[in-house]
Amino acid sequence: MAERTLRVCALYPDLMNIYADRGNMLMLERRCAWRGIGFELTAAGLGDPVDPDAHDLFYLGGGQDRDQQLCAQDLVDTKRDALHAAAGRGAVVMGICGGIQLLGDHYELGTERVPGIGLADLHTVRAIDGSRLIGNVAIEVELPGLDGPRVLAGFENHGGRTYLAAGEVPLGRVLKGHGNDGRSGFEGVLRGTVIGTYLHGPLLPKNAWFADWLMATALGVDPGSLSALDDRLEDAAHQSARHAAGV
Repeated sequence: MAERTLRVCALYPDLMNIYADRGNMLMLERRCAWRGIGFELTAAGLGDPVDPDAHDLFYLGGGQDRDQQLCAQDLVDTKRDALHAAAGRGAVVMGICGGIQLLGDHYELGTERVPGIGLADLHTVRAIDGSRLIGNVAIEVELPGLDGPRVLAGFENHGGRTYLAAGEVPLGRVLKGHGNDGRSGFEGVLRGTVIGTYLHGPLLPKNAWFADWLMATALGVDPGSLSALDDRLEDAAHQSARHAAGV
């Protein structure tokens, strides 16, 4: 029997999953299994309440505009307070693509304002001309518990421009690609254990080291305490993703 278990809550996996989000869950499950760490995955959909103390990591992926709008209102109505409580006790709350937009204050779609849950001080605006920021991307990040900067590589495809409020910390600095808005040179957001990013494709299989950091952070252990794995294939996938981005 596993001595410890990573408890993950996937938010709206039937609606917010268009960017290979299941691949991220599978990556976490496999890396836990290889280390003898238990893994529990719970789904929370429309209308489902969540227990802020029952999970170590809450995951919100990306979806189509219509689905994202449905989830946005449900987040506010049924899950906002619980997610704030979870983040307050140190659980990881991670939003990818549409997920980062819903972690902020709001998302402006023309004359419509889609509410966010305010876990990060940011807002997103749909580009007036309908243009999208698309392509392979690499960012440099510095994360607690790691010795020095690392590179995250992935793919971005978003019509929204996300703007961080003054004093809010980005997840990383853009090396190649567009990032949050195509101008600032920043990508994502990092507030304590609240993480938002536009990188997908999926993100974790391309960055095994980041999957391990998420796992360790959610479990409340030092990343260096996780047993080493044979990551030759994972390292090759990471280098391929970096090469695609030109880094």
